[in-house]
Amino acid sequence: MTNALPPAPSLISIIVPFHNEAENVQTLHARLAAVLDAGADPWELVCVNDGSRDDTLARLVALAERDARVRVIDLSRNFGKEAALTAGLDFARGDAVIPLDADLQDPPEIIPALIAKWREGFEVVNAVRSSREGDGPVKRATAHAFYRVINRMSQVDIPADTGDFRLISRPALEALKRLPERRRFMKGLFAWVGFRTATITYDRAPRHAGTTTWNYWKLWNFAIEGITSFSSAPLRLASYLGFGVSVFAFIYAIITIFNKLVYGNPVKGYPSLLVAVLFLGGVQLLALGVLGEYLGRLYEESKQRPIYLVRAVWQPPDPE
Repeated sequence: MTNALPPAPSLISIIVPFHNEAENVQTLHARLAAVLDAGADPWELVCVNDGSRDDTLARLVALAERDARVRVIDLSRNFGKEAALTAGLDFARGDAVIPLDADLQDPPEIIPALIAKWREGFEVVNAVRSSREGDGPVKRATAHAFYRVINRMSQVDIPADTGDFRLISRPALEALKRLPERRRFMKGLFAWVGFRTATITYDRAPRHAGTTTWNYWKLWNFAIEGITSFSSAPLRLASYLGFGVSVFAFIYAIITIFNKLVYGNPVKGYPSLLVAVLFLGGVQLLALGVLGEYLGRLYEESKQRPIYLVRAVWQPPDPE
């Protein structure tokens, strides 16, 4: 059975989460309009204001008043990028959706290539970064290491060097919207739903304006979120570590007893005892920390709170 090709023309939804990105609003819209107006497909821009403290919202509303293709979703507070992206996906009306960062590191000029691949019959088209000009060497190295580590731990292959920038067809989007997680690692969820997938490559540009709010501590927590969302390997590693320490302790005890009975060597006292207690205590705290990460996820999921709350929506009325 072959999949039907998407109809032409098709509505394309561009989804952009905003958090303190006022300086990028006009340039982003201008570049998107220049690219998409040159094509045959109608399009909409779904802007999600994720609790911005600058005048991002005011600029987005003014933009929506000038361009009826712009829709603005204002969340009640800052819920985080994954929640804001989820809100955009829920509000999108297109036959295909394309998440895009507001900082313009992912160039809108790549969008026609994504659409062209989609029209070949692919249901998901990933945009893979062949270079990361805007990132320093430390961030590039840690990102490279993260994708390799998580793919060794996870049963789902998460494409390396691939962010949220991609095209998702309506069938894949509907499947994605069925996933009920509250704590969401979207890069993993995009991969988990599957569907026929193609890839294009591009060079990631430096940030257009403003400063990023992502520091290394947030990136570390984001990595932990991804690993605990898509792998139970840390729990198994904690079990293996505990087993290994137990085997080591048993062998050491046998050696100590043997030396005492055969050679009369005195058993080392306070220093060796202190080292053993501190080592075992560290192993136990490490195992408890790993277990706590998973219990925390269960606790958050059990409350069944909504992923986001909407304060207001600016959009043109639906046609009769």
